[in-house]
This record gives sequence, structure tokens and C-alpha cells, in this order.
Amino acid sequence: MNATTDIVERMPAPAIREREALGLAGIPAFFIGFAVTLVGAATIVLSVVSDPDDPSVFLIIAGSLVAVAGGIALGGLFTVAPGEARVLQFLGRYVGTVRTDGLRWANPFTTRKKVSTRIRNHETSALKVNDADGNPIEIAAVVVWQVDDTARAMFEVDDFVRFVGIQTETAVRHIANSYPYDNHDEAGLSLRENADVITETLSIEIAARVQAAGVHVIESRLTHLAYAPEIAHAMLQRQQAGAVVAARSRIVEGAVGMVELALEKLAEHNVVQLDEERKAAMVSNLLVVLCGDRSTQPVVNTGSLYT
Repeated sequence: MNATTDIVERMPAPAIREREALGLAGIPAFFIGFAVTLVGAATIVLSVVSDPDDPSVFLIIAGSLVAVAGGIALGGLFTVAPGEARVLQFLGRYVGTVRTDGLRWANPFTTRKKVSTRIRNHETSALKVNDADGNPIEIAAVVVWQVDDTARAMFEVDDFVRFVGIQTETAVRHIANSYPYDNHDEAGLSLRENADVITETLSIEIAARVQAAGVHVIESRLTHLAYAPEIAHAMLQRQQAGAVVAARSRIVEGAVGMVELALEKLAEHNVVQLDEERKAAMVSNLLVVLCGDRSTQPVVNTGSLYT
């Protein structure tokens, strides 16, 4: 069982999930509420005008109640902007979410909390951790995320924005501890050489950690990766030494091939007949010329081939 599966299993099952709230389009509800309020006010006015000396108490009370009902109904109007949702609660109980933008109407006695559903970025600071080899490194990442379930974001965690930030840093630390910074030509993944695979693993782990908050992870990327300052110089020397060894190996391999080709061409065209001792001397001279760091100084042999 991998670490991501363990994280998912440790997270508690969600006690609540998002559902659509019961409501109406705002414009028809506005006209209905306005008409009810107007009817109530008109009833009061008519009761007073019809008999100024003895107005009907019943009509006044009825008109007042109707006007108050219309005003309460108008209190159920609210607006939803694009890229946000409203989470509705009635007497502390979750009753649904409104995602349709524009003017909307719902039970006027509900509380309506805004939740942004826009895409967000969270960038961690440069974290100092130890890689799988125990070397101190600095690592940072950015995660692109979005609220997918507003009910879980509001009620499953205390502060979903802060929750995403903490869980992202935890995942980055875990990934840094699980892989070496550089595998030094050995088998296995490394943070420096396998960035695409590592970031995919990071996205999966962050998604597993924040799913309890109803958050969908779109993408994550490493933005900073380096050895810690106290060992950066030593590791740079190690990398340079490895590069020098690799270059030398390539030079020697090419030089041996050139010597073999030279001997084959000389023998093929009968340019000169060389015994084994002279071949060895020629090979030695060619390798010195081809593999040396400095340019060679030619020496003119004024004698014969063997003197």
C-alpha cells in the first residue's frame, strides 16, 4: 500500500456534501415581494381613506401583516457573483448551496455565506528539509487549486484556505524526504532529474490531503530546488568532478577509436610496416596528443624510423 492510499484512509469520511439549495430566480421574486408589500400598504391607506373617523382596525392589522410579509420576502433576495457560491444555513443547519450567478431568492431566514470558487494559487516559502540521502536542501512549490465542494470547505475544516496551505507544505516536505536530490548516475528517481514524475506524485499527494476540505488540485509544480547554502559549494565541486570524469571518459573513448582507425588505415594502404614495439609507441604518442589538457610540442625525428 502506497503513502497516498494511507493518507486517504487516515482522512475521516465526509459528514456532509454539497447539494443545491431550494430557491427562485431573483427578479420574479422581487416583483412578487414588492407587489405583496404594495398591497399591504394600499390596504392600510384604503381603510383610513374610506372612513377617516372610524377606520377599520381589522384592515389596518391585515394590511400591516401583509406589508411586513412582503418586506420579509424581499429580505430573501441576494446576489451571486460569477466565480462564487453562497452556502445557506437555516438555524445552524446546512440547507444547500447556490451557484447560479445573478439575483436569487431563498428563505429569508437563512444565513448566506460567500465561498469563492475561483481558481487560486498557493506558493510555499523555500522550505529547508533533508532529502532521502540526508542532505539539507531548499525546496518550494506552487499548487493551483479550486473549491469543488462548498459544503465540505465550510463545515469539514476550520479554515479551508489555511488548511490547503499547511497540507501543501506537509506534502512538499514528505516528497523531499522520499527522494534524493541527485541519484549520481544510480538507479532510481531524483528530485533534480525527474521533475515531471516528482511533480505528478506531489499533485496526487496534495489532492489526497486536501480532499477532506472539498478542494480540487489542478496542478502543482516545484518552483525552487537547491542544496542548502552550507553544503552547496561541496556539492558543486562533486558535480564538477563528475562532469570532468564523464568528459574524460568520452575523450578516452574517442581517442581509442581514432588510434584504431589510424592503425587500420596504415596497414590497409601499406604506408609503413610497424612491429609491435613501434605500434605501442605510436599508440602511446597518439593518446598523449589526443587526451592531453595542453597542446603538444612536435618533435622532428631527423634520423631513421628506428633511431
